[in-house]
Amino acid sequence: MTQFWEFPGGIHPAENKHQSTQRPIRQAGLPDQLVVPLQQHIGEPAQVLVKVGDRVQKGDKLAEVTSGLGVPVHAPTSGIIEAISLQPVPHPSGMQDWCVTLRPDGEDEWRKRHPIKDYRALERDQVLGLIREAGISGLGGAGFPTNVKLRPPRDRKVSTLILNGAECEPYITADDMTMREKAADIVAGLKVMAWILRPERCVIAIEDNKPEAIESINRAIQGTQIELAVIPTKYPSGGEKQLIHILTGMEVPSGGIPADIGVMCQNIGTAVAVADAIFEDRPLVSRIVTITGEGVAEPGNFEALIGTPISYLLEQAGLDAERTNRLVLGGPMMGYTLNSAAVPVVKTSNCVIAATSAELPVPPPEQPCIRCGECALACPMELLPQQLFWHAKAGEFEKAEHLNLFDCIECGACSYVCPSSIPLVQYYRHAKGEIRVQRSEQEKADRARERFEARQERLEREKREKEQRRKERAKAAAEAQAKKKAQAEQSAPSADGDTDERAAKAALVQQALARKKAKAEANTSEAAHDKPAPDAPDIETLEKQLAQAQAKLRNMGDMLKEARSKEADNVDKLQRAVSKNQDRVKRAEEALAEARQQQAGQTQSQSNE
Repeated sequence: MTQFWEFPGGIHPAENKHQSTQRPIRQAGLPDQLVVPLQQHIGEPAQVLVKVGDRVQKGDKLAEVTSGLGVPVHAPTSGIIEAISLQPVPHPSGMQDWCVTLRPDGEDEWRKRHPIKDYRALERDQVLGLIREAGISGLGGAGFPTNVKLRPPRDRKVSTLILNGAECEPYITADDMTMREKAADIVAGLKVMAWILRPERCVIAIEDNKPEAIESINRAIQGTQIELAVIPTKYPSGGEKQLIHILTGMEVPSGGIPADIGVMCQNIGTAVAVADAIFEDRPLVSRIVTITGEGVAEPGNFEALIGTPISYLLEQAGLDAERTNRLVLGGPMMGYTLNSAAVPVVKTSNCVIAATSAELPVPPPEQPCIRCGECALACPMELLPQQLFWHAKAGEFEKAEHLNLFDCIECGACSYVCPSSIPLVQYYRHAKGEIRVQRSEQEKADRARERFEARQERLEREKREKEQRRKERAKAAAEAQAKKKAQAEQSAPSADGDTDERAAKAALVQQALARKKAKAEANTSEAAHDKPAPDAPDIETLEKQLAQAQAKLRNMGDMLKEARSKEADNVDKLQRAVSKNQDRVKRAEEALAEARQQQAGQTQSQSNE
């Protein structure tokens, strides 16, 4: 029997999953138009490869990421490119982003495909390339490019590969129905990822409230080395860090990734997408989406093309607009309210809740914190939600970061149990966003400073090089002039008489110079004999100067140590100041030693006299 470890905190909200599991997965069909965003993954947005008026086939690339982190975007069906424009996309702020609008032609014509019969005959980099070319990013919600995740650093060997089928958030059943109906594809995709990573252990984790999915997966893994772990139902057991702790007892370090402890998690939907990419050459152009809530007559799960408007899916499920109070994208714990149903399905969309006012009532007004501590008890990351809230509300983002704000997984457990109805997660998201903005601005400032310093260094270098060239030209000119003069003297005619006369004059000049030098030396000797001895140097003053320099050096050294411990920005400046003061102390010591030696010499001279 597999051993499980219990993670701290957690809650047990009402599941509300049975509403959408009464029907099999349905095909959503073709809407009138598909709006495909270019940014559906973590990393750089894809660059458009098509233009308005082009006809594309299903699976053709619409956009590609040419540099940086990212994956391409493909045409969900065949049709005509109608527009490339800013359109509303799924985001809590209701923001717009660049999208490709495709009008389907109804033929759903595939591009030519090249399925792989035996992926083991390829190199691992080739298989990773196929996964990237299929545009696969994590379908669990983060959207991290799968090919990058499947290529951990060389110094981090993945020993445990976990397929996350916990799906712990209320209402969402997309993974549950996928496991029931596509178990063979899930196992096939898991085998491909295991072949790439070569882990010692492969586990599919499912919460014990999904008996049909457990039975289906159990049949599919017969005869394999894959483990099935049926874990207790508790929110948020489907969180990556929580699931790792449940199955291995290990904790992902703060600020680290699961690969740091030899573990990797992948989503159920991601495994299916990998199998489709390798065995059918089918890029990620559709996904399973749960449409549920009391506002729809026929809740269930739909296989929807990427770019399908949410409004179209709601119509397929029988939306009752009068009963629906609000639309929530995602689950009730981590999702957010949609401003419009016109936004499209993207790779990370997994659920839409058409909720009535009784089902998901408007939260009551925020009340002052009563310091009950319930949020701390519910936090699965063992953080201090109360203190994080205070710092976030006060704008003390640095203090919040010191309390491991970025370890918060935004599960919403703290907000769920708060008796004062404080939207704690919203405060944390705001604080994270502000910190990211500040970091971005700091990085821009650092880059600007580096460019300025590089420019100054270049100008100084050019100045030195210019001065060096000037000196070399002057030297070359002087040498040329001397050479020219020597050649002229050698070529000039001279008589023997002139030569003798010049030699006699030169001898007279030398004799006069010698007499002048001897007279000057005699005068100097006499003046030195009559001159009184110089006063002894002021040793006391030199000692005071040395003491002051040493005190200043100690002070600068203390300041440097403090700056290094705090990793301050002025460490280099302080280091240069310390070096200068060290030079001053050395010069003061040399001056004092010379003065003392001179004084001792004078004392010895006087005693001899």
